[in-house]
Amino acid sequence: MQKRKLVITHEIDQNHIKQIKDLIPEWELIVGKNKEIWQKHIKDAEIIAGWKKGLEDECLAPDSKLKWLQTWSAGVDSLPLEEFESRNMAVTSANGVHVYPISETIFALMLGLTRKIHTYVKNQQAKTWHHSGMKLEMHEKTIGIIGVGAIGKEVAKISKAFGMNVLGVRHSGKPDMFVDEMYTASQLHSVLPNCDYIVVTLPLTRETHRLFGSKEFSQMKSSSFFINIGRGEIVVEEDLINALQHGTIAGAGLDVFEQEPLTIDSPLWEMDNVIITPHTSGSTEHYSKRVIENIFIPNLKTYINGNAPNINLVNFSKGY
Repeated sequence: MQKRKLVITHEIDQNHIKQIKDLIPEWELIVGKNKEIWQKHIKDAEIIAGWKKGLEDECLAPDSKLKWLQTWSAGVDSLPLEEFESRNMAVTSANGVHVYPISETIFALMLGLTRKIHTYVKNQQAKTWHHSGMKLEMHEKTIGIIGVGAIGKEVAKISKAFGMNVLGVRHSGKPDMFVDEMYTASQLHSVLPNCDYIVVTLPLTRETHRLFGSKEFSQMKSSSFFINIGRGEIVVEEDLINALQHGTIAGAGLDVFEQEPLTIDSPLWEMDNVIITPHTSGSTEHYSKRVIENIFIPNLKTYINGNAPNINLVNFSKGY
C-alpha cells in the first residue's frame, strides 16, 4: 500500500522536520527547495506546503491526490481558486506571518517620507549639506488604514504610540480597540479627505481590483501620503503617477506594483516624492518558522484527526 505523502517545497530546519515526522510517522515526507527533490511526488501528494508556479497541471489532474494546500504567502490571488473549490480542496494561507515586518516597513515608509530620509540619503551620496525643506511631523496626524486585518491591526496599535487619530476601513465594519473610527468599504470616500496618511493593506480580490484611481486620489489631501503594501493591481498606477506628478497628493511609499519587477521606464523610479521597495515588506528572518509553527503544524494536527484545517482557511467566495 502506497504511503500518504506530504511535500514541502521550501527548506525548513531539522527541528521542524522532526516535529512533522512525529505527527505523521507513517507518511512519506519530502522536503526541499530544489524542484528535482519533489517534482516526481507532486501528483501523489495529499498535502503540499508551498505553492510553486507551474504546479497547476499536476495538482489539478484527474488522478491528483491533493486535498490540502498550505501556501507560503498571504496572498492567494495568483492561485486557481475556482478549480480548487470545484475539487473540494482546502487552501490555507500564510496570513499573519508578515505582521511585524510589514508593519515595520509601513512605518519606515511613513517616517521616511515625513522626515525626508530618502532625500537626505541622496544628499549624502552627493555630499550635499542641505535642509531640503524639512518641516513635517507624524505625531498626532490622522492615518487611514484600508484593510484592518492582522497587519492593519498592528499598524493601528503602533499608530497610537505616535498619538495618531486612526480611521479604519474593513469589509465587516467591526470595531477594533486601536481604531478610533471604523468604516465599511462602501464608506471609503468618507475616509479619504480626512487622512494625512492612507495605508493600503488589502488583499487583491474582484472587489479591490483597481480600487484606487483618479477619483480616490482627488479626494485625498494634497499634503497626504499614500502607502501600498497590499497588491499593485489594487491601484490604477497611471492615475497614481498623475496624482504624484501634479501635486494631487504629496508622496507615496510603494512596495507593490501593477507589473513586477517595476519596468525601468516607469516614472516612479525618478520621483523625489516616492520611496520604492521591491515587494520585500514581508521579508523576515522568522518567515518559515512562523508558517510552520503558527499555521501549518496546528492545522496538520487538525487534519490528521479527520477535520479540515481551520487556521487561515481561504474563503473561496471572498478570494482570501
